[in-house]
Amino acid sequence: MTESSKLLRTPLYSLYQSYGKFTDFAGWEMALQYSSLKKEHQAVRESVGMFDISHMGKFSLKGKNLRSSLNYLIPSDLTTLDTGKAQYSVLLNHKGGIIDDIIFYYQGENEQNIESGILIVNASTTLKDWAWLTENLKSQDIELKDNSQDLALIALQGKKAVEYLNPLITPNLITLPSFGHLTTDIDGETVFIARTGYTGEDGFEIMTTPVIAQKLWQDFLQKNVTPCGLGSRDTLRLEACMGLYGQDMNEEITPLEAGLGWVVNFNHDFIGKEILATQKQEKVKKRLVAIEMEGKYIARHDYPIILNNQIIGNITSGTLSPTLNKAIALGYVPYNYSKIGQKLTVEIREKLYPAVIVKKPFYQRLNKI
Repeated sequence: MTESSKLLRTPLYSLYQSYGKFTDFAGWEMALQYSSLKKEHQAVRESVGMFDISHMGKFSLKGKNLRSSLNYLIPSDLTTLDTGKAQYSVLLNHKGGIIDDIIFYYQGENEQNIESGILIVNASTTLKDWAWLTENLKSQDIELKDNSQDLALIALQGKKAVEYLNPLITPNLITLPSFGHLTTDIDGETVFIARTGYTGEDGFEIMTTPVIAQKLWQDFLQKNVTPCGLGSRDTLRLEACMGLYGQDMNEEITPLEAGLGWVVNFNHDFIGKEILATQKQEKVKKRLVAIEMEGKYIARHDYPIILNNQIIGNITSGTLSPTLNKAIALGYVPYNYSKIGQKLTVEIREKLYPAVIVKKPFYQRLNKI
C-alpha cells in the first residue's frame, strides 16, 4: 500500500485525479493546484473559480434551544441569529483559546420548536471538534450527525459566481444576502447553498450528495469555470487576511489576540469569558498583524520578527500576493509594537529584511453585497 492510498479522497477526486497536483492535507489527498497557482488565483479575483472543499467537517444539529446550547461554547451570541443566516465564530476552550474557527448556519425551528442548523469546521480539527461538541452538548438533548464523509462541498467563488449557479436552481441567488443560505434541490436531491467563502470575493458554498456534486463540477467545467486548488485558496485567503487554523490561531491563542474581537459578545455567558474580559480590560499581550515586506523576499511560517536586535514575534502565514505583487504576511507581535506603520525586520535565511505593519486586509473587493 502506498502512502497516498492511505489518504482519504473526496467524492470529486476521480474527476480530476488525472490532472491535479496533489498533497497530503489533514489526512486527505487534496489538489494543491490544477494548472498554475497564479491562473487559479486570478480566475477568482477577476471572474470565477471552483474549489473541492469536501474534506471539511460537516455537522448537522437538531434540538430544542439549539442556539442557546451552542452559545456557551462560542463567544458570539447565536440567539439573535435569524433563520437563513450564518455566523462565523470560534469554539473556545476553558482558557479562552481557539479550538477551531467555524461557521454556524441557522435553519430555523419546526412546529415542535425543534431548531436545526449546520456547522462547518476545519478538516484538521473535525475529530477534535466532534468530541468537544458531543461532550458539551450531551446533557442538552441536542442531536448531532456527522456528514463529513457522506456529503460533498464545492466552493464557487468570484464576482461571476451568481451567473454560473443561478440557472441551475429555482431560487434567485441575486437576492440572497452575504452569509445568507437556503436549501433547494437538483434532480430531486437536496442542495444546501450558502453565500459564504474563504477568498475575499463573492461566492457560494454548495453542499450536496456526491452524485449531484459530480454533476455540478462537470457542468461548471464545461462552462470553463477554473478548478482551483489549496495553493490559490491559501493566497486568496491571506490577501483577505482570513486566518488559517493551526497557523494563525490555535488553542493557546484567544480571539482577541487573533484579531477576531468582532465575534466576541460579552452580553452572554460562554466558556473562557472571564479570561477574555480580563484581556479586553488590560489589553492583550500580543496581536496578529498584517505585515508587508519592502522587497519581494517572502516571510514564511515561523520566521522570526525582529526589532532592535530582539526577536519580538513570529510569522504565521506568508506569500507573494498575486494580486498586489507584494510579499505579504501575518504574524504576532507584542501589543506595544502592533500599530499600523510600525517598522520591523524579518529574519529570512539568517538575513534581516525590512517590513512594515499595514492595515488589514491587504485586499478588499470594491462591490460588497
